[in-house]
Amino acid sequence: MVKLIHTLADHGDDVNCCAFSSSLLATCSLDKTIRLYSLSDFTELPHSPLKFHTYAVHCCCFSPSGHVLASCSTDGTTVLWNTQNGETLAVMEQPTGSPVRVCQFSPDSTCLVSGAADGTVVLWNAQSYKLYRCGSVKDGSLVACAFSPNGNLFVTGSSCGDLTVWDDKMRCLHSEKAHDLGITCCDFSSQPVTDGEHGLQFFRLASCGQDCQIKIWVVSFTHVLGFELKYKSTLNGHCAPVLACAFSHNGQMLVSGSVDKSVIIYDTNTESILHTLTQHTRYVTSCAFAPSTPLLATGSMDKTVNIWQFDLETPCQARSMEDQVKFTEDWSEEDVSVWLCAQGLSDLVAIFKMNNIDGRELLNLTKESLADDLKIESLGLRSKVLRKIEELRTKVKTLSSGIPDEFLCPITRELMKDPVIASDGYSYEKEAMENWISKKKRTSPMTNLVLPSVVLTPNRTLKMAISRWLETHQ
Repeated sequence: MVKLIHTLADHGDDVNCCAFSSSLLATCSLDKTIRLYSLSDFTELPHSPLKFHTYAVHCCCFSPSGHVLASCSTDGTTVLWNTQNGETLAVMEQPTGSPVRVCQFSPDSTCLVSGAADGTVVLWNAQSYKLYRCGSVKDGSLVACAFSPNGNLFVTGSSCGDLTVWDDKMRCLHSEKAHDLGITCCDFSSQPVTDGEHGLQFFRLASCGQDCQIKIWVVSFTHVLGFELKYKSTLNGHCAPVLACAFSHNGQMLVSGSVDKSVIIYDTNTESILHTLTQHTRYVTSCAFAPSTPLLATGSMDKTVNIWQFDLETPCQARSMEDQVKFTEDWSEEDVSVWLCAQGLSDLVAIFKMNNIDGRELLNLTKESLADDLKIESLGLRSKVLRKIEELRTKVKTLSSGIPDEFLCPITRELMKDPVIASDGYSYEKEAMENWISKKKRTSPMTNLVLPSVVLTPNRTLKMAISRWLETHQ
């Protein structure tokens, strides 16, 4: 489960990038500023915003320690900041003076890469602030960069669609056309993948582009085999160019943001979609996971940054719970007891055990059998049990049908035909929500809080996603 917990709306123009340290969130914008927020309460730091750049700020990133922040801009500079007081540590000018589109620290903080619109790549010494090595790609602007977790190499992506791999001495190891219409972002998973046959470690690399795709690559670099980049798979969740992608710190999730205004979170092991978030009203330009807390930040051309929080359970745990619900008929009496306790019905455990109620029996219970066979005298308690069983039946039906949960109206639990976004941020079937408002006045079906407004906005992105799903499943 993921929920929106905060929205930052301090920038005066498009948000281009957001980045986390262990205690801070940094955001940068077309408005020429960088802003810093505390993760404890999302208040802006006293020395924020950081102002130096004379044109749009395209990218920002923290050093691994979090003590230094780098930012780069159309003004042709990459600036290093002290995050504790906001002071400028260094201003590093791109040798060609070209607009700098991307910057990235190495995992050991010794180096910083900056990539520019003219295709130049600079490797800076992050301690002396001196230029160490310089190179360039043959075509296009450099718009993406990521270091491998071990720091032995880094990858750059260009607007012409090439992924280029460099070693830590700025030697070009490999270049490959990855996305026909241009790359927009790339990221390494920090968690290695082990080859069971040879015991060798590899790293996952994700790249995304104007072709609406996310591609997964496997990267290896060993003294025996040398360097190798292998294409693994393609994720096609978005219906428009994908502008950003990022792995979670534990490597279990991959998030992406798109021109279709949606944010999609994938399970990296199964490559299935875990969540689709549709709260932004314009293109999603940036997304980042926090390193040590279950938080996700997404930035957009709607000038906002949304902060999302995850349940502490892992995707694997969530998936196993879905599997448990899906196979409710196979539940043992003990499984039913666990379910009763989770629903706040622990007082009924002894009665259900006495009557040998397993999963199949549970799904077939009726108000008559609850009263006559199980001898539950309280009408209110019987009603609660029936309501919980009906919710369980709905979940079983949903999971068995394979319909993504975000395509179902929270009120009717049916596939939405005309989804709308209410002022609580959730999407509902239009007719169901209109009926709800007319009967229940101004409360949210999901939170039970008063709705700030009864205006319903068509969710065209979700409607398009449902249409695509129907085309492939009918």
